[in-house]
Amino acid sequence: MKQKKTTSPLTEDTTKVILDSISDGVFTTDYNWRITSFNRAAEKITGISRKDAIGRHCWEVFRSNMCEKDCALKRTMEEGRPFINSSGYIINNKKKKIPITVSTSLLIDKNAEVIGGVETFRDHSLVEQLRKELSTRFKVEDIVSNSDAMKNIFNILPQVSDSDSSVLIEGETGTGKELLARAIHNMSNRKKNPFIAINCGALPDTLLESELFGYKKGAFTNAVKDKPGQFALADGGTIFLDEIGDTSPAFQVSLLRVLQEHEFTPLGALDQEKTNIRIIAATNRDLTTLVAQNQFRQDLYYRINVIRLTLPPLRHRMEDIPLLVESFIQKMNVRQGKFIQGIDKKVLESFMSHEFPGNIRELENIIEHAFVLCSEGYIKGNHLPGFLSLPASINTEKDNNPVKSAQIKLLTDALARNNYNRSAAAKDLGIHKSTLFRRIKKLGMRL
Repeated sequence: MKQKKTTSPLTEDTTKVILDSISDGVFTTDYNWRITSFNRAAEKITGISRKDAIGRHCWEVFRSNMCEKDCALKRTMEEGRPFINSSGYIINNKKKKIPITVSTSLLIDKNAEVIGGVETFRDHSLVEQLRKELSTRFKVEDIVSNSDAMKNIFNILPQVSDSDSSVLIEGETGTGKELLARAIHNMSNRKKNPFIAINCGALPDTLLESELFGYKKGAFTNAVKDKPGQFALADGGTIFLDEIGDTSPAFQVSLLRVLQEHEFTPLGALDQEKTNIRIIAATNRDLTTLVAQNQFRQDLYYRINVIRLTLPPLRHRMEDIPLLVESFIQKMNVRQGKFIQGIDKKVLESFMSHEFPGNIRELENIIEHAFVLCSEGYIKGNHLPGFLSLPASINTEKDNNPVKSAQIKLLTDALARNNYNRSAAAKDLGIHKSTLFRRIKKLGMRL
């Protein structure tokens, strides 16, 4: 005779078994924020036993950054609604920071009475480790990129850094020329010595010479004591001369002697001083044109142009925008104590269709603007500056990939500007013709 199956209500022991079988940490609190239950995964993640956790205030156990001002469980208790996937970290019993995401809701008994709160949290240590390992493949010092042009620079950067030869970095304003110069210095044998950056375009000749060469007491009015210049202070290190194309021919003569003889004369001095520095110069101007126009000395040009690195504008490396955005968000989260998780898909589409005349610096400013208006979650369209819109110009219906759509648009626009002459379009984009062909094929474009 077949026995009839009966269903018995869940007992407290059964509930405990179920909670202990869950891989996410789960705990409950009463209205006084004292822990009333603590599952096995919570013990494993925090390193604190259930016996030691129950009865203590939750902030004493978790020591989370969210406990200070953005506790999701507290907001749930106050507002009566759940919060899902808030990001933060806790400190475990070994004083190690554990990245987590948390979800919270009200704890309700069988009589529909609210008796406290419940929180689940997930350990993202492995995910974070894998993300960092992946990001290091596209990062050198503070520079992140996955573009072909930047990868070529990354590949030769160790050899460039090991050399003591002068370097000329070309690129539009905001492309990260000083970051690249610092990376070269930090990877070189001079890294323990000073790195000094001078904006040549911001100072007139007399101030620029006194700043770099220094001066002796009595060299001019108000020179009441000797002052060493940056060439002396940076001895053994690196001098970065930004916007060198804006210097006068007279100053260029003085700089040429430093490069040729490794010596300089402070203003008002009779004797020359030796210096052991490496010079990295940068410009957003076309120095070859300036040389042809007799606005820049040809001999100085060849002295600083031993190794030339050209940074592409952001509009030619649009695939880097997601990486750059993630890097800026991480940096600003730390700086401002916020927990922004990323950007909305529509915002990414807006970025991918923007020309970015201010390059990477403009993108960083846009993210900083968004941080003022966005306090948590994802950056959305209403957090962006007014000049950015959420366009429908990128068609993502067929291919739901905004990065790929933007790359197609970039190539299509370049081809259209050059009457579909592929060689001219490749030159316009700053890439080789064969690289353009490969990208067209990879993106599945039909011309």
